[in-house]
Formats: sequence, C-alpha cells, structure tokens
Amino acid sequence: MTQRLTDPDRLSLTRARATEDGMFLQEEAAFEAQDRLAEVNKRFTRPAVVTAFPEIWRRFFSGARIVADTETLDLTPGAHDLVIHGLSLHWANDPVGQLIQCFRALEPDGFFLGVMFGGETLSELRAVLAETEIALSGGLSPRLLPMGELRDLGALLQRAGFAQPVADNSKRTVTYSDALALLHDLRKMGEGNALATRSSRTPRALFPAAAARYAEAFQDAEGRIPATFDLVFLAGWAPHESQQKPLRPGSAKARLADALRVDETKLKDGP
Repeated sequence: MTQRLTDPDRLSLTRARATEDGMFLQEEAAFEAQDRLAEVNKRFTRPAVVTAFPEIWRRFFSGARIVADTETLDLTPGAHDLVIHGLSLHWANDPVGQLIQCFRALEPDGFFLGVMFGGETLSELRAVLAETEIALSGGLSPRLLPMGELRDLGALLQRAGFAQPVADNSKRTVTYSDALALLHDLRKMGEGNALATRSSRTPRALFPAAAARYAEAFQDAEGRIPATFDLVFLAGWAPHESQQKPLRPGSAKARLADALRVDETKLKDGP
C-alpha cells in the first residue's frame, strides 16, 4: 500500500485551529475563482464547491452545494454543471482521484475550476528551514508540504479525462515582521504541518535560527520579510460533442507559409 502524504486526523486538527483573520488567502482564491467564472461564456445553475472552509466559499457562491474535501466526495454523478475545488487539493492523498470524482459529477459540457497551492509556495521558508536544519543536525525532517509544479498539475487534468484542460498560476507575496510571525499565520490559515511523516522532535534552536537566516537572506529595507504563495488554477470541461476538437494531422485547408506570409522551402529527400 502506498504511504499517505497527509495525515487526515492531523489535518482536521490543524484546520480546526484556523481563525477568521487567517482566511485571507481562502478569500483571495474564492474571489479570483468568481472573477474567472465571470469570463466563461456560460450560465451555471447547479454548482458545487469542494472546500475545507465552507463559510468562506459559501459567501462567494451562495447558491452552490458545499461538499467537504474528504477522500470520497459527496457528489452525485452528472448532477452539476459546475464543480469548484476550493484551495484544498494540495492536501489530497490522491489528487487524481479527487479530480476524477469532480469530473464524474459534471454533466456533459460541465465546467471544473480548481485552485490549490503550487510549487513556489513558501519557497523562501523552504530554503531557510532546509539550510538551517542541515546546519544544526546534518539532516532534514518533513516540515512543509511538497507541492506540484504547474506543468505536472496541468497533466493531472488530462489524466482525469477533462477536455480543453488549462493550468495557470497567480502569485501573491505577503510580508511579515519575521519568520515566526509567518509560521503563526500559517497556523491561523489551517495550513500547519499535517504530513503523515512529520517529525515528532524539533531542535529547540531550529525556528529561531531559521528566522535569523530568513531575515539575513530576504529582509527588505523596511525590516520585513516576503512569503510567496503560488495559487494554481486548474480548469477543464466534461466532454461534449459541441466542443471544438483539434484537427487531425494533415487536414488543414491552408498552408502555414501562406498564413505567415513567407516563401515555403521544400526539404531535400535523403541525407
């Protein structure tokens, strides 16, 4: 059996400690999801939102069915014309399985929009924690959730069966007085360490030393440090015969050279 990345019990406990003033990135994600959907040329009447923080997403999508982000999603096949996965997919032990369940919940020509933290999230903190722990103990412990890169996350949409898959990202930089304030904010977000392989032992000097290293490497002229949050948006459609499909190779009715207004040069045969 494949080892789980996330400890579900620990994740539930971590999220239960989240506070309202730590929800600003959830709000940012929900606002941008709402903004992106406004650009889609379709009216959605049966939306569902998968989220760990229903009070936030319900505020932005008041008519949506709210679904907890458990391993088995409470979604009825073919029941929705829109499914949103709201900033929790990065904690899934089986992200492809989550996407497949969302895909199956869509009617033909239904739309999926997911948002999750991507690979550049907390890049500064990852670097200084790794450098500090290696310097103190000569090794590394799992302390921050590994997150997928944009290209890899986009490929998950194809594996789940979505048509016209698109993946892009939107970065946010948040500044803090120091690294300890950042760690405190992560707890308020419900984004603390819920890794199944997390270490039960932390050297007492680790976080103060990491904070000093963070300040030395990244502190700005005003004495604050930046933290990057990489919001990755995933979008795709349930297939339908009305959707545009790529042309078969060789079926083009116009030459590329004509479109580019250049002379066509024929290649020689053989070496």
